[in-house]
Amino acid sequence: MSYSPFVEEIVKQMVSEPDSVEVDEVLEGNTRTFNVRVAQEDVGKVIGKSGRVISAIRQVVSAIASKSKEKAYVKIVTE
Repeated sequence: MSYSPFVEEIVKQMVSEPDSVEVDEVLEGNTRTFNVRVAQEDVGKVIGKSGRVISAIRQVVSAIASKSKEKAYVKIVTE
């Protein structure tokens, strides 16, 4: 089961440019990695103060994945 639409929807709700949100899912065994790309000015909003926002997103996605006995990681890709 893919959680990519869920991760994308969460991130789109908090950024000022939701059309620029891209989520790539990489599946390796029972581990899913979500590489999230947002507009440069929205990176701070997604990371949050002291990383609290991205930490909360990671916890929710990890909790969902654990029900399927999987591991999930969310990474913010900056270029």
